[in-house]
Amino acid sequence: MITEIILVLNGLTHAGLLFVLGSGLTLAFGLMRVVNLSHGAFYLLGGYLGLTVFRLTDNWWLALLAGGLGIALLGFVLEKILLDRVRGRALPETLLTIALSIIIADVSLAIWGGFAQSIRVPAALNPRISLFGFTYPGFRFFILGIAVFIGLGLWFLLQKTKVGAAVRAGVDDRETVSALGIDIHRIFTAVFVLSAFLAGIAGVIGASFLSIQPGADGQILILSLVVVILGGLGSLGGAVVAALVTGLLLSFSRAYFPEMSFFMVFGPMALVLAFRPQGLFGKWT
Repeated sequence: MITEIILVLNGLTHAGLLFVLGSGLTLAFGLMRVVNLSHGAFYLLGGYLGLTVFRLTDNWWLALLAGGLGIALLGFVLEKILLDRVRGRALPETLLTIALSIIIADVSLAIWGGFAQSIRVPAALNPRISLFGFTYPGFRFFILGIAVFIGLGLWFLLQKTKVGAAVRAGVDDRETVSALGIDIHRIFTAVFVLSAFLAGIAGVIGASFLSIQPGADGQILILSLVVVILGGLGSLGGAVVAALVTGLLLSFSRAYFPEMSFFMVFGPMALVLAFRPQGLFGKWT
């Protein structure tokens, strides 16, 4: 039972990281109707920015803030200068985000090198917690707390504010929202910046929880796309469920069926694409 408990906790921890990364992407995907394939590169660069700030200040919280705000600013600039010019054209948008991903990854490699690096977690955030006769890193529970906090914050924003109402309406029917006089382009920008901010935060968390190195952007992007596809367009609840399913499947399959771990994750995604392409909680568009 101890092994299963540890695997569940590991899966929940991974799910928390995937939710932080995938929640912003699923909202942007649901509203803008294009997958931001530079989202993984945002994660990578956010982790490196956090790493640099942590080395300069030895302050983990400042590193988290720097990673989030730095990528949010980058997302704002890229959306205004580049993405805004190709908005509404799916192929140019997709190719542009791929190009941005490659550029960001190469610049990161040139600046920070090609070896794995990590952010040291302060002892105050990583106490040893005793559970059922074994000890478990407290930082993993802290990750879950951040994911829950972000989830509740996004829920409040989407369900209890006028901005959230406009975003939800834009996900359901962009044309009608525009016809009502709501500036859908400004909403596009706000959602993209929020998505980038969450990617930057996830990068710092990932660099602390795992490590950060070239290639991490592609790996995490694929898993975040699984969350988006399983959960459905623009569905925050779907992102929660999909992140939990993906995290637990990864944890248990790597322990018991390591040679089939990718099949255990991508198999359900293939079935969802075949039989319910809008996702488990998405709507037909």
